[in-house]
Amino acid sequence: MGKWLLIASILFCSCVRHQIAGRFPNNTADETYTGTRFFELAKSVSWKQRDSLALDWFSRGAIPGFWKQFSSVTISRKDSLGKKQRLQYWVSPDYFAVGTNNDWVRVPITPMAAQQMMDDVQCVFPTRKMVDQVYDAATVKLAPVPMYAFRDSGITMYQHHLMIEGQRKGKKGLIAGIKKDVAITYKVPYGAKTDRVAIYGWHQLNGKAIQPLHLGHVNWYVDYSHGIRFVSTTAKMNGKTITIDKVLSDPSLQSLLCNEDTCGNYRYPQ
Repeated sequence: MGKWLLIASILFCSCVRHQIAGRFPNNTADETYTGTRFFELAKSVSWKQRDSLALDWFSRGAIPGFWKQFSSVTISRKDSLGKKQRLQYWVSPDYFAVGTNNDWVRVPITPMAAQQMMDDVQCVFPTRKMVDQVYDAATVKLAPVPMYAFRDSGITMYQHHLMIEGQRKGKKGLIAGIKKDVAITYKVPYGAKTDRVAIYGWHQLNGKAIQPLHLGHVNWYVDYSHGIRFVSTTAKMNGKTITIDKVLSDPSLQSLLCNEDTCGNYRYPQ
């Protein structure tokens, strides 16, 4: 019985990964839409131009195929009512990237551009707690590599990508520890400052996050250390389909995915 349950589980996960991959635009880009070319075009542009370029490549399906094969994260714990819950959700195996399987790059973008992409493919940003859960589930954990000069330049972003790849050395699987996540939290629109971005993470090899939840940056500021992790809205709770939004808005369930007293479903403006 155990053998057949394992086989069924593998087939189910493969099916879900395939379904998520199918949400993304068909690739209409030609062979010139490589990661190298992206940063040749984006190395000296403004954040708006970089966002526009990323959105264009995304709409053309110029995304590495492996990136669309989402990875599973499973947690088992009691909800606020004391009931044991098993929740499984799916996340992109790496931070947002463009290019081909053989020539691709991680691209930091604003939460506004990312929100537009996520709305198109039924995905959401992670919460702070989910960032920790993804790190725990990751099969490839790498030490953060801080950089200090020209932090928001395209050249630095590309250099950081290459440094990560030097660390990764071809290892495959869900990766974490390499970026600060752009996250969602009900705290983003606070006071008169509604144009904030929440960042969190950059876990060290001891599991400690360098970056606590931070809302000090305006939402158009992006630097090399920021990463966009896609989370599928479709999840499974105790084997039944549920949405991430449902979990985050249900007072009895939201503690499974959120550290805050009030989670909610925050969306970044487009």
